[in-house]
Amino acid sequence: MALILVVGLGAAALVLWWLASRLQRRAGLPTARVRYDDASSGRPVEKALVSHRYRLTGRPDYLLEVGGRLVPVEVKPTRRAKQPYDHDLMQLAAYCLLVEDTSGQRPPYGILRYAEQSWEIPFDNPLRERLLALLAEMEQAERAEDVPRSHDVPPKCQWCSQRAHCDQRLTP
Repeated sequence: MALILVVGLGAAALVLWWLASRLQRRAGLPTARVRYDDASSGRPVEKALVSHRYRLTGRPDYLLEVGGRLVPVEVKPTRRAKQPYDHDLMQLAAYCLLVEDTSGQRPPYGILRYAEQSWEIPFDNPLRERLLALLAEMEQAERAEDVPRSHDVPPKCQWCSQRAHCDQRLTP
């Protein structure tokens, strides 16, 4: 009886493992150990990654352990595009920088997942320097008395959290 129970539990474990692997492949993610999951429950459950050095805080959707290194994953489940949007690249780069600063190891890449496609984005020196330049620009804008609007996109203004205080908004 005990042998049948052990064999049954083993078979159930194999089926569950196979289903989980299949779901992970369908999601466009590599088979890897999930070390951080801030996306599954629909509400933040993990502590934010915080870098006092870069004055940056964030919660990647996932952190995967790939080859002993942490790889951040950002998922945009409804976004469809042939290539990643620049602002999504910068968000992913920020997560890579947070992983580097909090763990002491630079991630080799980050993964950006849209509805139908995934990209492995190398966290190389050019991307890192581009992000650091953007962070410096943001810090400078934060200290400025007047910062001009950086776009001509009415929907962006419509949903902006600073809309009520902005004298440059595009929508009434």
